[in-house]
Amino acid sequence: MVGILPNFFKILKVSISRYGETMNLEMIPFTPEGFSDLQNELADLKKVQRPEVIQAIAEARAHGDLKENAEYHAAREKQAFIEARIADLEDKLSRAQVIKPEQQESGVIRFGAWVTLSDEGTGEEKKYRIVGDLEADISKNLLSLSSPMAKALLGKGEDDIIEIRAPKGNKEYVVLRIEY
Repeated sequence: MVGILPNFFKILKVSISRYGETMNLEMIPFTPEGFSDLQNELADLKKVQRPEVIQAIAEARAHGDLKENAEYHAAREKQAFIEARIADLEDKLSRAQVIKPEQQESGVIRFGAWVTLSDEGTGEEKKYRIVGDLEADISKNLLSLSSPMAKALLGKGEDDIIEIRAPKGNKEYVVLRIEY
């Protein structure tokens, strides 16, 4: 299945014209896990948090004067946040491009790969996964596809040496393992 997504790293741009306005929609790459996480967050917002805030607004209204009702204003503010987040997630999910790591060429670093690196200077080993920008979380060792380190890793194989420019100077790493 090597040729399924030959140029998936190139972001697909779609131009839509509506009422004289043109919008560019970029596809957003996701791992299956990252896509599922966003779907779960959207479901929670719609099924749990939205009904809770509607109930809180109704209760605050029952207390009377809305001008000086702090509970009412806090609930309305939370509602606005929830509705904005729902719209944002729906937009991102509608433009999602789920890329399954098992469809990738093995032996070469691609999107979704877990990569174990060894620091040439210290010998310290680190393991990272290359994911979409919206999934990136360095505390979980999830590197953004657009990060300098991920860009340097893409297309490399085991035993390859990569050089990364860092604020404290250049760092060299050896690719020890690639897992999908």
